[in-house]
Amino acid sequence: FVIVQMVDEVQVEYYDSNTQRIITKQDWVDQANRDKVPDYLERATENTKGIQQVFKAGMGTLKQ
Repeated sequence: FVIVQMVDEVQVEYYDSNTQRIITKQDWVDQANRDKVPDYLERATENTKGIQQVFKAGMGTLKQ
């Protein structure tokens, strides 16, 4: 499961279920998040793990 977040056709964040963490791809995104919400990456990663589980359940339903 992979999520790639884009802004104006530029990749800014990446999440992979193998690592289960969000990786920022642009320094300005990392800095902006850190300035406004210091624990942004931790909170966003936990939210994304939830999205992954919802998606997984949805795929299971579709397979049936």
